[in-house]
Amino acid sequence: MDSESPVPAGLRVAFVAGVSPGKWFRRWEERFPETPLASEMVDDGAQLAAVREGRADLAFIRLPADREGLHVIPLYEEVPVVVAPKGHEIQAFDEVPFAEIEDELFEYDGGASERLDLVEGGAGLAILPMSVVRHFNRKELRYRPVTGVPGYEVGVAWLRDNESETVQEFIGIVRGRSASSSRQASVQRDQQEAAKQRRSDRASSQSAEAKARNEASRAAKAARSGKPARGTGKPAGQGKPGAAGGRSRHSGAGRRRPR
Repeated sequence: MDSESPVPAGLRVAFVAGVSPGKWFRRWEERFPETPLASEMVDDGAQLAAVREGRADLAFIRLPADREGLHVIPLYEEVPVVVAPKGHEIQAFDEVPFAEIEDELFEYDGGASERLDLVEGGAGLAILPMSVVRHFNRKELRYRPVTGVPGYEVGVAWLRDNESETVQEFIGIVRGRSASSSRQASVQRDQQEAAKQRRSDRASSQSAEAKARNEASRAAKAARSGKPARGTGKPAGQGKPGAAGGRSRHSGAGRRRPR
């Protein structure tokens, strides 16, 4: 990865109908305007295929889902609603107990759009997340919140083998972390690089100080030794006996004896 870039180039995100990842996409664009983000809407039945097949780095999915080989973080819960053709008696209620409409439900494992087609065609009633029904906005259908059933949980998933800084940055945005959060991947990387530079500077400073101490120590040792100038055997004024400037051992030498 280029050390001058905050994250590697490119991020691919898949999402199922009804999920609104726009706010996270906008935050990404604000923080990393030079890193493009490509998005793709997928059917609920194939919500993990894009990730497992390598077409997306991560995906917003509905739970439960097969988590094998994946990291999955639950994000929030959606309201379940029962959907019926316009004119159905559910329109008379603010919310409908599950027991009241259980017998009118039909089995179908396909996508949400096809399920709504079947409801509109008279196949029966369907229970779907409210966000999905609003997303498709079928004028010939009506819906009401249904009680007695669990809500639909939305989460974000990515491969366990994909621990790239790009993915970690996006997960941080989804979790609501600020750009300066110490848990953001780019901030951690910058902190590590700064710590490495401080260690390098400290080592250089210590090396320079050690060199200066060694030189000072050698200079002090030389001063204490008191060595004479090079080429001088003895201090000045201490010549050999009889040498010029010195007195003879026998001061009377050379005189005649009296008779």
